[in-house]
Amino acid sequence: MSEEGYDHATIEQRWQTAWGEENAYRTPDDAESPAYILGMFPYPSGKLHMGHVRNYTITDSYARYRRMRGDDVLHPMGWDSFGLPAENAAKERDTDPREWTMDCIDTMRDQMKSMGFGYDWEREVTTCKPEYYRWNQWLFQQFHDAGLVDRRGAEVNWCPSCETVLADEQVEGEDEHCWRCETLVEQRELDQWTLAITEYADELLEAIDELDGWPNSVRQMQRNWIGKQEGASLEFTVEGHGPVEAFTTRVDTIFGAAFFALAPDHSISKELAEDDDTVRRFIEEDADPDGDEPNGVETDLTATNPATGDELPVFVADFVLSDVGTGALMGVPGHDDRDHVFASKMGVEITPVVAPEPEEGEPEAPDVSEGAYTEDGVLVNSDEYSGLTSAEARESLTADIDSAESHTQYRLRDWLISRQRYWGTPIPAIHCDDCGPVMVPEENLPVELPEFINTTGNPLDAAEEWKRVECPECGADAVRETDTMDTFVDSSWYFLRYISPDYEDAPFESGKADDWMPVDQYVGGIEHAVMHLLYARFVTKAIADLGMLEHREPFTNLLAQGMVQLDGEKMSKSKGNTVSPQLISEEYGADTARLFMMQAAQPKRDFDWSEEGVRSTNRFLARFKDAVDTFASETADGADDSVAEYVRDEIDATVAVATEQYDALMFNIALREVQDLVDTLRAYADYTDVHAPTFERGLTVATRLLAPVAPHIAEELYDELGNDGFVVDADWPTLETETEDTVERRQLIENTREDVRNIIDVAGIEDPERIDVVVTPEWKHRALELAMDSDAENLISELMQVQEIREQGDAAASYGQDLQATRESLNPTLTPEREHEVLRQTAWLIEREFDAPVNVLSSSDAAADTARKAEPGRPAIDILER
Repeated sequence: MSEEGYDHATIEQRWQTAWGEENAYRTPDDAESPAYILGMFPYPSGKLHMGHVRNYTITDSYARYRRMRGDDVLHPMGWDSFGLPAENAAKERDTDPREWTMDCIDTMRDQMKSMGFGYDWEREVTTCKPEYYRWNQWLFQQFHDAGLVDRRGAEVNWCPSCETVLADEQVEGEDEHCWRCETLVEQRELDQWTLAITEYADELLEAIDELDGWPNSVRQMQRNWIGKQEGASLEFTVEGHGPVEAFTTRVDTIFGAAFFALAPDHSISKELAEDDDTVRRFIEEDADPDGDEPNGVETDLTATNPATGDELPVFVADFVLSDVGTGALMGVPGHDDRDHVFASKMGVEITPVVAPEPEEGEPEAPDVSEGAYTEDGVLVNSDEYSGLTSAEARESLTADIDSAESHTQYRLRDWLISRQRYWGTPIPAIHCDDCGPVMVPEENLPVELPEFINTTGNPLDAAEEWKRVECPECGADAVRETDTMDTFVDSSWYFLRYISPDYEDAPFESGKADDWMPVDQYVGGIEHAVMHLLYARFVTKAIADLGMLEHREPFTNLLAQGMVQLDGEKMSKSKGNTVSPQLISEEYGADTARLFMMQAAQPKRDFDWSEEGVRSTNRFLARFKDAVDTFASETADGADDSVAEYVRDEIDATVAVATEQYDALMFNIALREVQDLVDTLRAYADYTDVHAPTFERGLTVATRLLAPVAPHIAEELYDELGNDGFVVDADWPTLETETEDTVERRQLIENTREDVRNIIDVAGIEDPERIDVVVTPEWKHRALELAMDSDAENLISELMQVQEIREQGDAAASYGQDLQATRESLNPTLTPEREHEVLRQTAWLIEREFDAPVNVLSSSDAAADTARKAEPGRPAIDILER
């Protein structure tokens, strides 16, 4: 077989057919050692892109690995198939969203199968099918009965392009644009359905500390989004308007309050705008909450500081937000950076009231003329509270100010799930003039979508026959709810449906879910760090509180995979820099694409797509196949000598390192080990007649280690090597001999080969006649051990107390000085006996590279001048030129 390629198409088709006929990836019904491996299910947009392929290759490889380690693996796939893009695509093509979506699913399923992904397709779920979204509706009603559902009027985020409401989490960027279409978001007043995620704010926050298997960045993003703040609420009396509540986390700075500020949409601001043109123009024209600097306008009002009685000027300011805190705040420019900028701009006096805590003596007020002092400290300029620490002052002031109360606030808001679109789960409610909103009776679920009507706005509003119904409670004429659910509802529990996808009595079988959950390894993009993951955590906890599930967290371990880039930029259709997985698969094979992506970088890192990298990967697979083909066709059996002994050690070392790296999902390192082993086996075959049992074991081990990532060719080679069954069902390779000194052994080999290369290069030796490798004398090993264990300041003196070292005279003193100078970076090495053994085993590598015989000598058998240069882990080299 040529190294330029192999017949990947035939091989891949053969094994995909065989897997299908044998239902090779079916999840066992009664799992003894359950392992749930899951990639975030995709939106069916039409075709797989490289991001999909990378994500699902990661989960597929890990699922295959865990299966070979003896676990019963659940590795399913489904479709997040509701959503606005399908509805818009259907409008553009004058077709039905269902038809468009199902066509896309068929295409992507076929592509996934062609990539060799080992899914249990019997567990496939599709969220736009009634048998799935029925349970969205059922859960909605259970949450309603539990008090977690509310319908209320509120100012909401409205996307004029998508013509639908957005949750706070779906508004992105400083300019507040739609996460889907990037249109600027507007504010509207509407009655909407919400889920009370805020009821779980504390648990969602506290449980983050227990998510040890999640990236720290994702955990911090969730903490920031929940945004818990401990502080105090208190009232400032605004002239002519009475008490106005404000929230602060720094009530200890209240004596430094220099102004009071209101949000532009605060009720007092709106009232002022009716009579004050300056305020009106600011609110309508100048206010910019996302601007680089805080901006505002002074009013004619004052506010009374409840601690000092001072009258503070009142501003309408764009950095005060109505949905953060109360929409009103006290400005303390001496101790808040934003307030300092605003006060300096407006000419407001700045007074420091907190000073750094001194080591001794009285605290000295900081200079805040150029910037705020924002740390805790000791109060100054604060009447009877001066001298208290910030913590003490917060406690005392909260107790002493009549209107002050300890208060906790959150950035998190209830989850607004209403969407004014067709292609989503119908909210199972009916509106009656007399009874109000009434839940659809459970026996009438699912409420199925009517036929699609291509119209502007929400097509469900135009479905007159569908929406006109009787009230379930009083029988009067009523109207169905025409809002559909946010598609994140679908993905908030889909991982539970995979466990029992055909179950008809509930969303999932609780007993089985308790066995499989939580998901052992979840993989998906960092873009879902807040919305999807937060919603899934909330819904899991709410379901647990319904008594349906033991577990309160859905995902034990999370991997946020990096992007596939081209020339340093993320691949995207809009940039025209995509690479088609299908074309790559057709030209080079699915195994090549999978292997290239997995060896290019750690899964969590971005990496650049490289056509040359793809070709190089394909050539490696061809070389590996050629090595197996050659071995299978030849029967020569060489000696079980030191070379075979070295190869056996390398096989065991490869198993040990690759297993450790597969466990850690560091596939790139594991695969480098496999490739190095294959190269070693090929070098062995080129050097001498191989010891057949050793060589065959090496090929079999490499095949099994490669199987999770390149399953088709691994099946082919496994079969060619005479094994029965599928490699996917094979046991993971085990060690014949423990290899505790792998790192030291390999370092010795690499150091020795590199030193020989350097000597030949520097000396300009073109034709070496003999290469002597001299092992370090035992006394130097003894000195190294003492140096690593010693904490004596004078290491040389301590070494000289040992007779065998002292007897070496000047050589010992010189080596001792070297050890003294490098003692912080000393590392253990092999024993002299093991060093000699390893060098003897690997002499063939040097002989093969330089076409010269190699002698491995003990220091006593070598020339004194050469032996003197040898050190532990760094044998002396003497090269004789012809």
